Amino acid sequence: MNLLLFSAADRLDEQRICVADYRHKHLLEVLQAQVGQQLRVGELDGQTGYGQVLEISQQQVILAVTLDEAPPAKLPLRLVLALPRPKMLRRIVRSVAELGIAELHLIHSLRVEKSYWQTPALQAPTLREYLVQGLEQSRDTVLPTVSCHRRFKPFVEDVLPDLTKDRLALLAHPGNYPPAPYELRREALLVIGPEGGFIPYEVDKLETAGCQTVSLGPRILRVENAITSLIGRLF
Repeated sequence: MNLLLFSAADRLDEQRICVADYRHKHLLEVLQAQVGQQLRVGELDGQTGYGQVLEISQQQVILAVTLDEAPPAKLPLRLVLALPRPKMLRRIVRSVAELGIAELHLIHSLRVEKSYWQTPALQAPTLREYLVQGLEQSRDTVLPTVSCHRRFKPFVEDVLPDLTKDRLALLAHPGNYPPAPYELRREALLVIGPEGGFIPYEVDKLETAGCQTVSLGPRILRVENAITSLIGRLF
């Protein structure tokens, strides 16, 4: 935890906050916080700054907070991702928050098992927990938005055109395609499929919707590695 995130519910007043959950345990056991110590803090969807430890007990920690810095800017990117396996979802959602992606759209594909949509990891409280973990790691405070689209065709035909408006739309797909560009200087949308890639019908539909198909080369990467490789390349 590189940033102690808090919300309005943690406020005692305008200057003080109280934490009594996993953050309390982390402060005591990992950071070994002492009275008077200053820590990096941030208000969820607000500013960052410093908190000074005022009181420590076995039940809670009280800090005086000063918020005077804006969180890091988000990437000018919307990410569209075929729903990954549940065991990968936690890592990927955390990475989305860590990397500064403001908007994530999870979509269906023929190669996405329908059972994936039943995972408890997609429930709003669980997704929020994963996103908060990513924000704490990267010292950000602004939660990304996550939208789920369980039907591929309606998403591509009805939703995607609005998402790509005034943006460069890229489809990362294995095959003999032009290489993904470097160091974009404009807003973009990036589509990444399952590890085996989208089926030809899905590629055609995405291209018809305005996506330019690009490649990372001959290697087939895990989805989580493809995301970080592409974002490092694009931005």
